[in-house]
Amino acid sequence: MAAVAKQPERTHEQRRRLSVRGVVQGVGFRPFVFRLASRYRIGGHVRNDGSGVLIEAQGPATTLDAFERALRAEAPPLARIDGIDTRTVPAQMPGDFEVLPSGPGHVVTAIGPDTGVCDACLREMFDPRERRWRYPLINCTHCGPRFTITRSLPYDRARTSMARFPMCTDCEREYRDVGDRRFHAEPIACPRCGPPLRWIDALPPAGAAMRAGDRRGTEPGEIAAGGGGPREADPREADPRAVDPRDPDPVSAAVARLRTGVVVAIKGLGGFHLACEARDARAVSRLRERKQREEKPFAVLALNAASLSGVADIDSVDGELLAGPERPIVLLPKRPDCDAQLAGVAPGLHWLGAMLPYTPLHYLLFHEWLGRPAGTGWLEAPCPWLLVMTSANPHDEPLVCNDDEALHRLAGIADAMLTHGRDIVVRCDDTVVRSGSDRKPQFLRRARGQTPRAIALSRATPPVLATGGWLKNTVCLTRGDEAFVSQHIGDLDTAATRAFLEESVAHLRKVIAVEPAALAHDLHPDLHSSRFAAALADEMGLPRLAVQHHHAHVAAVLAEHRVDEPVVGLALDGVGLGTDGAAWGGELLWVDGARFERLGHLTALRLAGGDRAAREPWRMAASALHLIGRGDEIVERFADQPAAPTVATMLARGLRSPATPSLGRWFDAAAGLLGVRALSSFEGQAAMALEGLAATLALPRRTDALWRIDDDGTLDLRSLLVALADLGPAAPRAGERVPTQRAAWGAALFHATIGDALTAWAAAAARRRACTRVAAGGGCMLNALVSRRLRDGLAREGIELLEARAVPPNDGGLSLGQAWVAQRALFQGG
Repeated sequence: MAAVAKQPERTHEQRRRLSVRGVVQGVGFRPFVFRLASRYRIGGHVRNDGSGVLIEAQGPATTLDAFERALRAEAPPLARIDGIDTRTVPAQMPGDFEVLPSGPGHVVTAIGPDTGVCDACLREMFDPRERRWRYPLINCTHCGPRFTITRSLPYDRARTSMARFPMCTDCEREYRDVGDRRFHAEPIACPRCGPPLRWIDALPPAGAAMRAGDRRGTEPGEIAAGGGGPREADPREADPRAVDPRDPDPVSAAVARLRTGVVVAIKGLGGFHLACEARDARAVSRLRERKQREEKPFAVLALNAASLSGVADIDSVDGELLAGPERPIVLLPKRPDCDAQLAGVAPGLHWLGAMLPYTPLHYLLFHEWLGRPAGTGWLEAPCPWLLVMTSANPHDEPLVCNDDEALHRLAGIADAMLTHGRDIVVRCDDTVVRSGSDRKPQFLRRARGQTPRAIALSRATPPVLATGGWLKNTVCLTRGDEAFVSQHIGDLDTAATRAFLEESVAHLRKVIAVEPAALAHDLHPDLHSSRFAAALADEMGLPRLAVQHHHAHVAAVLAEHRVDEPVVGLALDGVGLGTDGAAWGGELLWVDGARFERLGHLTALRLAGGDRAAREPWRMAASALHLIGRGDEIVERFADQPAAPTVATMLARGLRSPATPSLGRWFDAAAGLLGVRALSSFEGQAAMALEGLAATLALPRRTDALWRIDDDGTLDLRSLLVALADLGPAAPRAGERVPTQRAAWGAALFHATIGDALTAWAAAAARRRACTRVAAGGGCMLNALVSRRLRDGLAREGIELLEARAVPPNDGGLSLGQAWVAQRALFQGG
């Protein structure tokens, strides 16, 4: 039966039909409209439809005006109104206001992202008088899973992974009650009718065969394509290894085992985490060894921001990021004794990745560890317990998201598993952000809590599907004047991750409810993302466009800022295929929609040994010495590297040493020259270490003598290399390092020079082109010191710097840029 708000009889009324577009389904919007109608004593109805929410409101014109203003101003916290189309329709007999069932229509609305548990649910969960006391899957219309449990739109329970759980009488009553905060909360559940919590005390050892009782397990690395994710187990089938009901409950069992130093796989919103005690160095080391993750940092989970104060510095901006409903991992500056307290968590870096609980289960773990305190006051008090929380996946494979694959793929990595029966339809990793140099949020990885939030574009075109690049892959699907960028997929190094890309494309097509009219991909034809796009275009008979990597970096920035006029672009990253077949990476461009012109590039460095040089900064330092005419120093300077004589010969003879102007490789060269890093165990490690050192000092004011701009547009930084080479050690012994103060000074000099040189380079091009904007993209724009220096320098020249905010500036934003270029090339004449 429809909910009804009684209204008095009235005459001389007006009736308006309001079509509300945006994220307005599954966020409590219809109850909100119902309450507004009751407040303003108007008649009519509200229902979901294919476009969003449709309202018919009848009453005096002035009252309807006020009602529409309140719609915009007081919308629920998780709602996002992109537009309200209003028209007058014939008035009807005065009547009550009703909430009607969902209507038909072509779906053009959007599902909201997953969000952290809200305060109201937390209060309820920790109140022993409530029927959901300590229930680990509590949620309402203001919080909980959405994207990761949804198979298709409209967003109704039948189209989610909760469809298999019939609601009990009490949940059904709440679900149907328009005055309840769980009105049409599709994941609604309780201990009586909802998915159960399970504890598996011992996972099989590495390489163990799946037993018959484990059912339907996938092979290692195997992921089912087609948008459904891995095959799902029936949550009502008990696992024989689950904790006996007479034993401690699953949460207490997990906490007890974590205290003993074991690694526990814990199911979250978008997949599993691997957790261990962050202050237990042996447990952290064991987790590193099992994940084959030598030095790449782990993130930690803390009960609240106050609990992090002993290990990291948190200002108001970082505090807001941590506590927001998206609950991302936030990079925080470490306190001096952080590494002593959290040995092995984030070694050798200036920052610590941290997040706060976002699932009810996370809070239950802390509640148990603290001895089940009464009330909710403990939620705000500092708690010393910190957990490493890292993505649960074998090395270089996608996130594990469901129980059967966890039992198989995490064998030999996790010791035990804490899970629940709510299936995850699509895997979605944690979002990673930092507050940028202008104190605005900047994505390093965009995923849970953000996907599939739409990015508004300046124009509407037929849909374009863009498949991104090789590293940090994402895909993008446009619909009208909106772009939907997928969750972080990852580096396409393994068959499993490549299958995840295809799975993500299929799922995005379902939840956005649109089919592409064209495809876009990277210029490099041998990337899996390019091959997949080509095959799909052939299969569907669609046009496709290859987009140059650095053009796409700049285009992604223009897309989110809705800029259509030509601009000067800076594309600063590790590597991307250029139009001349060479490896680019330090580019000055003129971007005019679907066209671009290369105005200049950095002086090229040689990659001694090809791609291996990107993993060994000492090789880039050797290349730098060769460039400045000091190649005879290579063997002595890098005496602790057995390959030094070979590298010196390769550079002298030009053998297996392709040239690249990549700014990322210039960072590696600086780190190698200063003795900061000889080898890197993960992408960007040397640059991050260099930035951390530079952040300890004030940057030099003047660097003019260390760079020049040549007549052909090349930015020549050889004088900077000379200065860094003179700061570095002449002949280090094995294990010897440059004194920290000298290395820090060299790092500061490098950052200041790069920032100043880029400023002068871009400003000169902007003046020549009568342009007042510079758009900068690429992974190097994640460097806060360089981006701040560049922004401030351009501002003094009267030039605005446009940066990536809606997506990462690194390759995680490429798909958005590819789609933007394709829109203009294929549908708008450039």
